[in-house]
Amino acid sequence: MAKVRLSEWKKKEVINCCDCKKLGYIEDLIIDECKGCIEALVVPEGGKWCNFFGDGTEYIIPFSCIKRIGPDLILVEIHEEK
Repeated sequence: MAKVRLSEWKKKEVINCCDCKKLGYIEDLIIDECKGCIEALVVPEGGKWCNFFGDGTEYIIPFSCIKRIGPDLILVEIHEEK
C-alpha cells in the first residue's frame, strides 16, 4: 500500500460517482485509534468556504465508500436518500 499525506488528499476533489455531484475537498479524517485505520472522510458541504462562513454542515463519508483515488480526485459511491 502506498503512503500518502493528508495534505495531498486535501488537494483532491471528492465526487459522488452515483450522481456526478461534486462534494468538495477533504477537510479532515476520522481515524479509529484502536485499529489504526481511517474510518471516514470529512468534507464540508458546499465546499471549504461555505463551511468557513456557513453553519458547519459536512459530509461524513465512510472509507468503504471510496471507489477510486486518482491524481486529481477521489470517487465515492454514496446513495443519498431523497
